Amino acid sequence: MNTKEKKQQYEVPEEKPAIVEEPLITYPSLDLDLTKRYTYADYLTWIDETRRELIDGFIHLMSAPSTIHAQISFNWVLWAGTFFKKRKGKCKIYYAPFDVRLPKGDVKEDDKIYNVVQPDICVVCDLTKIDDRGCIGAPDLIVEVLSPSTAKLDWNKKFNLYEKAGVREYWIVDPNTKLVHIFLLQPNGEYDLGTIYECNEKAPVHIFEGLEIDLKELFGD
Repeated sequence: MNTKEKKQQYEVPEEKPAIVEEPLITYPSLDLDLTKRYTYADYLTWIDETRRELIDGFIHLMSAPSTIHAQISFNWVLWAGTFFKKRKGKCKIYYAPFDVRLPKGDVKEDDKIYNVVQPDICVVCDLTKIDDRGCIGAPDLIVEVLSPSTAKLDWNKKFNLYEKAGVREYWIVDPNTKLVHIFLLQPNGEYDLGTIYECNEKAPVHIFEGLEIDLKELFGD
């Protein structure tokens, strides 16, 4: 089914040691200007408990995932994990919160990077892109699970961002309709029109031959 049009829409001691209870560290919420354009250098200075993404330098606030959202992400990683384990580290799965920096071209400087996202799931095969702060450069595969607060972002701004960055395969998983929309990057640098898979089907991960996800298991039916 054609779906691209919807884009427009982890000896007992004899006496127990004394237990020292350390105070819980909390961080105040930052009062940031949502109309201002920021960089990854700015992003690194924001030490509080709020999750954020930067798209073209503008802040997008993130909320905690719902139970079904978290379960779908877990099921996807669980199902695909065995496949990648057999590939002996050729590709690795990461899941939110995990920062993915998407610079333009070969830019590496923190103060010149304007796109930092936390996809629900991503798979990276070029492990030189991985450092102690996450991933810099496009993952091979990204999976986003829709929620009411992120649906428009996932369908539009993230769709365009992932397309321009060169993410080879993009999954949009809809818990409400129990449909999976899969887009594949074409030689012209654009995604195809997309294919829809229903919850009674198995959806192939096209860029990894032999991997398919049982959507009945994914949605927990």
